Amino acid sequence: MTAPKLSMNVTTTFYGNVVNDIAVAKAAGYAGIELQSPKLYRYLDAGYPAESLLPLLDGLEVTGLGAVLDVERRGAARDEFLAEIRRMVGIATVVGAPIVQLCTGPVDWEVVKDFKAGRLTADDLRYRGTLGLSESEAIDVLAANVRDAADIAADAGLDLYLEPLAWSNINRHRQTLEIIERAGRDNVGIALDTWHYWTVGDTLEEVAATPAELIKAVHISDGLDLDREHDVPDQSVHRNVVIGGGAIPLQQWVDAVKSTGYDGWWCSEMFSDKANEHDFLKVATTMRNLLDILIS
Repeated sequence: MTAPKLSMNVTTTFYGNVVNDIAVAKAAGYAGIELQSPKLYRYLDAGYPAESLLPLLDGLEVTGLGAVLDVERRGAARDEFLAEIRRMVGIATVVGAPIVQLCTGPVDWEVVKDFKAGRLTADDLRYRGTLGLSESEAIDVLAANVRDAADIAADAGLDLYLEPLAWSNINRHRQTLEIIERAGRDNVGIALDTWHYWTVGDTLEEVAATPAELIKAVHISDGLDLDREHDVPDQSVHRNVVIGGGAIPLQQWVDAVKSTGYDGWWCSEMFSDKANEHDFLKVATTMRNLLDILIS
């Protein structure tokens, strides 16, 4: 039996910086690391070049880079989105990441709560993504942006993986598949996150029916069994639990993914206040060992 490919998403060491995260991932025995903004941007904006990460990463594979948020941006904001894609693609080529992550928006779940409650007025300038559009219209916007982002990535020999956020109006597995189909680009796939999928009601059967080649990474994350049917998911509440301590039947989700023939990277991703205040290395090692048990 081959060992599972385990990568540490840097939420696992939530309050660390890029240098801390790389050192902890190595010490905890991960083979890879999934680097994420804002930590990555913070490091670069402090004046460090991306090339300075290469000696630190020796022996550790950068399995992915993320995330470019609010992928459905329009108008002048769309130009900013594509500029961010170019920036992230440039970083990925330096650190050797094969793929860049995109997330649906709005990333601020409070905006979604206010919209659904009728509190989002015309003079509220907070970003609202495609709230108010029909599902088909919203998917058209997303597909057009994903298509252009995919072309930028393809020019650098990279792929994209799309993660639908549970509180977004475009948050379902079937919608992600439709975005990929409408975008019409071979270098676009899915970041399958157990918390987002379980929270919105996507099923194990849907996962098991997914072509393995579309799944580019799997994020193992847990959640609490609150009112998922009526509440707008609030990551600070619904996801505030140590992996393995929540309500998601993680073994069933792992088995559903494995049934597709998927043989890529499995990433620990966690938003637990308790874990965030614990020893970085102990948390990362515990999560790595848990992933190893679940997957192998």
